[in-house]
Amino acid sequence: MQDHIAGPADLRGDCASCFGLCCVALPFTASKDFAVDKPAGKPCSNLQDDHRCGIHTRLRQKGFTGCTVYDCFGAGQKVSQVTFGGRDWRTDPREDARRMFDVFPVVRQLHELLWYLTEALTLPAARPVHADLRRMLERTEQLTRQTPEELGVLDVPAHRRDVNVLLLRTSELVRAGTRGKKKDHRGADLMGARLKGADLRGASLRGAYLIAADLTGADLRGADLIGADLRDTDLTDADLTDAFFLTQPQLNAAKGNAGTGLPGTLTRPGHWAKA
Repeated sequence: MQDHIAGPADLRGDCASCFGLCCVALPFTASKDFAVDKPAGKPCSNLQDDHRCGIHTRLRQKGFTGCTVYDCFGAGQKVSQVTFGGRDWRTDPREDARRMFDVFPVVRQLHELLWYLTEALTLPAARPVHADLRRMLERTEQLTRQTPEELGVLDVPAHRRDVNVLLLRTSELVRAGTRGKKKDHRGADLMGARLKGADLRGASLRGAYLIAADLTGADLRGADLIGADLRDTDLTDADLTDAFFLTQPQLNAAKGNAGTGLPGTLTRPGHWAKA
């Protein structure tokens, strides 16, 4: 019987099927993003007995903006219900809980790669590498279904490098369809940059630092935004309708409004300006 391959629905966090792993496994430091310090492996003080967040609707007001820009890409429910077969860390031996917390970040990285690979397979321009992308998707899904012991020793950076070769080729094929000279800002430091109304069609912004940059009214159609840091980036009235490798956490970290054009697979953040 063929293994189930994750689809879009599997790559979105389902808190009802998770044991609050992101609220326990991950550490955070008191800052503008988090109101308090919390070490890895310690439950957040806002986590309730039913594994739900007690201040979910007031996270920003309570100083937990960092929680609103995080997404496990479905890794939480995978680890909770598949890797550990529905065993709750609250009731299982401490060693099982520790292994669960160690495995969660590994599976989260793999699920993020699944997100990109799944999106790449929807891009018609990437058809020349669709077969390779599909094989890599299947391979990555198989890795997520390994035992806790196997996941604990998995060389995720090596697998990420293999995936990235295909994602880079996908980017080249997709951006080649944009006319004119395409800007290459891969890994660029554009923090606070004034790019209002900039023509960034087909640009490579892979891993670019766009923290607090002004991109109001910018044209980002066909731009590659994988790994771009969009914290406090102003996307008011910007056009990202055909941007690719853009994720919900990136949007949640940015600023925008009702006039910001988005890809159909993503949701307009609730904290964005309404007009």
